[in-house]
Amino acid sequence: MISVLPASRESRAAADASATAWALAARGGDPDAADRFVRALHGDVLRYVTYLSGDPQTAHDLTQDTFARALGSLHRYEGRASARTWLLSIARRAVADHLRRAAVRPRIADTVDWETALERAQPPGLPGFEDGVALFDLLDTLSDERREAFLLTQVVGLSYEETAGFTGCPVGTVRSRVSRARAAMERLLREAETPGALAA
Repeated sequence: MISVLPASRESRAAADASATAWALAARGGDPDAADRFVRALHGDVLRYVTYLSGDPQTAHDLTQDTFARALGSLHRYEGRASARTWLLSIARRAVADHLRRAAVRPRIADTVDWETALERAQPPGLPGFEDGVALFDLLDTLSDERREAFLLTQVVGLSYEETAGFTGCPVGTVRSRVSRARAAMERLLREAETPGALAA
């Protein structure tokens, strides 16, 4: 399970500055900088596409697709936004394209009960597995806007200002969405812990 605790603002700003510098150096043809750029932001992209797609099975493919797209269009990157913000916007498009393709593709399974087979294929003994499932379930209850604001600020670690720029809405709206997402998830957790809910 990947940690969902965001880094401090200072360390995140330093990491963003480094990643942006590596992206600009990679744009100039430095292969070592390209490798550092990918390594620095791989975890953020993987977390983001996992939550956006809701499909951990294809998250690594979507992450590779995101970096392939980014490296292919690096010559157009000018550093106006941080490399992470730029990369996450590419990841968002990659997931959207994947979901559009999946919606029109026929689903084929070699078993009648493919959902149970998929659940059994997951490694339930991993530390934090139950917590990860619970987080996925809670996130699924949120509206798309609140889920995205929560993920970008609390999971990926963007500031409210960066998230506002990324999503194209005011900072106050981002703060409101995150606050409401937290309140909704806390309420659901409290309800799940009541004796009546446990008995059910």
